[in-house]
Amino acid sequence: MSNPQQLRYSKEHEWLSVAEDGVATVGITEFAANALGDVVYAQLPEVGDTVTAGESCGELESTKSVSDLYSPVNGEVVEANQDVVDDPSLVNSAPFEGGWLFKVRVADQPEDLMSADEYAAFTAG
Repeated sequence: MSNPQQLRYSKEHEWLSVAEDGVATVGITEFAANALGDVVYAQLPEVGDTVTAGESCGELESTKSVSDLYSPVNGEVVEANQDVVDDPSLVNSAPFEGGWLFKVRVADQPEDLMSADEYAAFTAG
């Protein structure tokens, strides 16, 4: 499994990419997608929702279980990925590309987000 170096990762297995305009894209990692199994339903936060780092903001349902979706940052949701709502399997097939979940205007970023190498070590042990 290769985690993109430019992203930051949470202990809840979400990834975060911050653009220059302060809007971050959030998704779940390949590790989490594999652990969940085939995702069959996605409930994502809605545009205008306020999300809080470490708190549940949606859920993903797979053939194995239901898992809460956690925000890695504080902010306001500016876009939800309708493609994932329509085809939840994108979370499994392209977790770092088309399977992103939502975009958020970041209010502040937690200090405990990990680099790709730190996340790889976290998931290895």
